Amino acid sequence: MTPSDTWKVGQLATASGLTVRTLHYWDTIGLLSPSRRTAGGHREYTEADLGRLYQVLALRDLGLSLETIAVCLDTGVDPTRLIQHHLTGVEASLAALDTLRQRLLRLASELAAGRAPTAGQLLDALQAIGGTGPDGDEALRRHLDPDQLNVLATRTAAIGPAAHYLLEVEWPELYRRADRLRTAGTPPTDPKVRKLVARMDELSTLFTGGDAALSAGVRKAWHDAPAAMSGEATAPADDWRDLADYLDRARQNTTHPT
Repeated sequence: MTPSDTWKVGQLATASGLTVRTLHYWDTIGLLSPSRRTAGGHREYTEADLGRLYQVLALRDLGLSLETIAVCLDTGVDPTRLIQHHLTGVEASLAALDTLRQRLLRLASELAAGRAPTAGQLLDALQAIGGTGPDGDEALRRHLDPDQLNVLATRTAAIGPAAHYLLEVEWPELYRRADRLRTAGTPPTDPKVRKLVARMDELSTLFTGGDAALSAGVRKAWHDAPAAMSGEATAPADDWRDLADYLDRARQNTTHPT
């Protein structure tokens, strides 16, 4: 490797618009560590490090925390899929945001008039946020009451743009990785499985506020109607339920929220 293939921390800070202090901090927390050091102990970043820096900045611009970004990258979620998806779906996202705005305005109007929003209005708002389709809404309606639907819709809206990434990219990828481990015969007690489960439960807490009854209701909806909730009409119910049982076994004897 030639000297031109690496960057010292000051050079990278200048090129990226970050401060040296920020890069040092990211190195300390393990988010972005230089792959090389000189004999004198100075940091040297490689092209691979530059690629990770790009991913960190792209995910940070979506509103994700540094801790969440580290988990996303370390669990193998491909940020390229996210970026490509956003490039091809900007117009659709703008239209969806306008739909959400209109539905939230209607909810606000109902509340301002002292009327409780109907379950249908809450499900309309939840669908506009991007959680499920009409069939998934019906599955949620069977397991959640209007107050729980309101909490779920409100918390998802409060997460902002990052909710789309978490729901549409990271969460499905976590399930795919877990299912690959299951079909490969990996024991549910394996640290790799438990790491995936811990992240799934962290996301669940983010969207449900740690409400055990709400989490249980959503999980029942997935168990009873996996194809509707996933949006995949061909999703085999038995496979989804086998995966759910596998993940539940991985949760046993852990301290992570369920």
